[in-house]
Amino acid sequence: MARESIDTEIAGDPVGHPSFRDALRFWWKLGWISFGGPSGQIAIMHSELVERRRWISNERFLHALNFCMLLPGPEAQQLATYCGWLLHGNRGGIAAGVLFVLPAAFLLWVLSYVYMAYGEVKIVAAAFDGLKPAVLAIVLAALWKIGCKALKNRARWALAFSAFVGIYFLGVPFPLIVLGAACAGFAGGVWRPDWFVTEGVGAEGMDRGTPGGWGRTGRILILGGMLWSLPVLLLGGCLGFDHVLFREGVFFSKTAVVTFGGAYAVLPYVGQQAVEHHGWLQAGQMMDGLGLAETTPGPLVMVLQFVGFVGAWQHPGSFPPLLAGTLGALITSWVTFVPCFIWILAGAPFVERLRGNRRLSAAMNAVTAAVVGVILNLAVWFGLHALLPASGGVNWAGLCLVIVVLTGLIRWKWEVVPVVFGAAAFGVGRSFF
Repeated sequence: MARESIDTEIAGDPVGHPSFRDALRFWWKLGWISFGGPSGQIAIMHSELVERRRWISNERFLHALNFCMLLPGPEAQQLATYCGWLLHGNRGGIAAGVLFVLPAAFLLWVLSYVYMAYGEVKIVAAAFDGLKPAVLAIVLAALWKIGCKALKNRARWALAFSAFVGIYFLGVPFPLIVLGAACAGFAGGVWRPDWFVTEGVGAEGMDRGTPGGWGRTGRILILGGMLWSLPVLLLGGCLGFDHVLFREGVFFSKTAVVTFGGAYAVLPYVGQQAVEHHGWLQAGQMMDGLGLAETTPGPLVMVLQFVGFVGAWQHPGSFPPLLAGTLGALITSWVTFVPCFIWILAGAPFVERLRGNRRLSAAMNAVTAAVVGVILNLAVWFGLHALLPASGGVNWAGLCLVIVVLTGLIRWKWEVVPVVFGAAAFGVGRSFF
């Protein structure tokens, strides 16, 4: 695909433009440190891209986040792809999306093999015990920074509060919350633009400099669709349409287009189908896979790779179990993430060109306010698991770590990388004493 250089300069908020090599180094590092599920990963990207490196403005970052929240699939991986596309066009988006997933895919493949061959890996669990409080602090720091910039009036505060109450107490599905916020913002852009429209944004101010058109979009959709489906069809033609690898490819291809609301929204469906309908693995193995996915960087939806690995390992056919499991992991990850690149590379130019539209800007700003409430919900959920273990009591060491890391991130501008590795080392060291 042709390179498309996109200027990330926004009036009143200048940002730097890195070389492609510098961006590659960052995306590679991000792939290894993006712990904590979508909220933690979005927090890390906001801290690094907006606050520290100033490669992308806060306005454009939140605009991209709003679009990714509306899509099926892992929003953090799609946000990385979008940001990479903003910086260096198609090649930047592909590089960012691939490097965001690649370390997690490799680590989870190793852990899946160890799990099937040898059982539980205790040192990984110990490292995650240290990581959980640190990730909670990273999420809280991001909540503070994004909230300060997004919640500029009472209307936006009310949307954030309503989103939190709806998703945490009432169990309203995440897509409905985003849709409701977008509708409220769109209406507000008509009747009360002072509530949701960013100052200086005008209907005539659309970004006309963003490349893209229907011809380009059609080429991406055709090529992306071929790349998405061809491996599955080859498996069916070579191994038979009843083989577990073909069935996994078809099942997870369908899952990829309905995974609205993140991994936790799709896991009940995947668990029911994989355990009860297909019989690829047992319920206990599904829960263990979720635990392993939480100990690795990258999107939590990587647990689907574990399902594909275990399902093929336990139903290898004529293949050795390790080869079957590896192929199952590969086809599952392929059909899960290739659609994400299609959504972003095809849709991002249109989204950018509409960035100056007053009504759409109001809708996006309303979604941003609601996302603050959603991140708060994830922070509360994560905090309960990190600080109130199932064994009872309070994780006082974890609480102290949260306070220290949160203070360091906000007051002393600590970098995320040493925080992540230091917390993991703290968890492993604590397990020995």
